[in-house]
This record gives sequence, structure tokens and C-alpha cells, in this order.
Amino acid sequence: MSSEIRVLIADDHPIFRHGLRQLIEKDPCVRVIAEADNGETALAILIAQLPEIAVLDVDMPKMDGFEVVRRLKKQALSTQIIFLTMHKDEMHLNEALSLEVKGYVIKDSAATDISNCIKAVVDGKSYVSAELTTYLLNRGRRSAPVAQGQPRVSNLTSTEYQILKLIAEYKTNREIAEALFISVRTVENHRANICSKLDIHGAHALMKFALNHKAELP
Repeated sequence: MSSEIRVLIADDHPIFRHGLRQLIEKDPCVRVIAEADNGETALAILIAQLPEIAVLDVDMPKMDGFEVVRRLKKQALSTQIIFLTMHKDEMHLNEALSLEVKGYVIKDSAATDISNCIKAVVDGKSYVSAELTTYLLNRGRRSAPVAQGQPRVSNLTSTEYQILKLIAEYKTNREIAEALFISVRTVENHRANICSKLDIHGAHALMKFALNHKAELP
């Protein structure tokens, strides 16, 4: 990599972008090459200019940060992603980590965190704002039973494992059915069986479980 780190900033608030740019460019080795005020524009710039780092807001018009990352992964681009967001909850952090996002910085902490985060990510490390450390520990504790194959997870069949991984990729029942060459009704039955075996209840609980454990499922 060259000594200069090229960065894209994407956020729909121009005043915030301006302040963030000033913070980032205090480091003479870092240059902001472009700004975007929505996800579609950000994605187009990323594909065209291939910066080393993209600092994305999670909530943007036209395409949110998560969708930008999913599109980037399909393109197999090397740009590393940092989410800069107001979201301090565990669900958003887990979704980001499941998408292999390397940096997750709370906007309230941007002044102290963003430069350190960029340097860490460029060096191949991960960086998460300190106030979210508890969520990282929770994620580690939850992943252990999956990695160790404890009974309630090992009870899933190979098809159920495949369906769980596809759910974590935001596939619809119809898309899962097409991928596995089974009927939509069969997918629905498998989903019900998975929920029963894992003791999962609630409309979005299976999706949350799949996202939380995507990286650890075999």
C-alpha cells in the first residue's frame, strides 16, 4: 500500500461531513478523496476510485450502510469499511460484525476515535468504540456454544444449517427455496423446526440469531 491512505466519507449531513473531514485530514498521511450524501453515490465512488477506507453512516438515503457493504462484498472490492453511527445497540453492532466490517465508531466518540480507527483498520485490525465493549464480550460468549457444537445447535440438520446461513444473508423464503431446490412450503417448515430446536420465539428472532452467529456456523 502507498503511504497515503485514501478515504471516502458518506453521510447525509453536510455539516457533519465537513467536521469529520477536518478531523480525518489532521493526519498528513490521510486524504479524503470524495464525499457522498447517500448510499448509491457512495457505492458508485467506491467502485470507481477504490479508496483504502470508506467511512459510512449506517442510516443514509437511497441505500443504507449495510446494503452498501453487501454490494461491495459481491463486487469483491478491497476497500475496508468503518461505520460511523449514532446506533449504540447490540443488534446493529452484531450485524456490522457479521458483514466483516472492521471499524464501528459511535458519532459521539468520533473526535477521539476516528483517526485511531482508520489506522487500526489499515493495519488489518478491528476497532470498536470503547463503550460497546460489553456487546463484544456478549458476542464472544454466545459464539462459544456454537463453536463447541453444544446440543441445541448440533441438533440442526445439514439443510437447516444451510437455511440458517441463507437467512443471515437476508435471503427470502423464495430465494432460499430456489437456492436449495426445494419448495417455499418446505423452507417454512424447516424454519419452524429450527425455531423449535433453538427455542427461538418472535417474528425477527430467527434473523437476529442467524446474524449473531453467521461467522461461527460451519
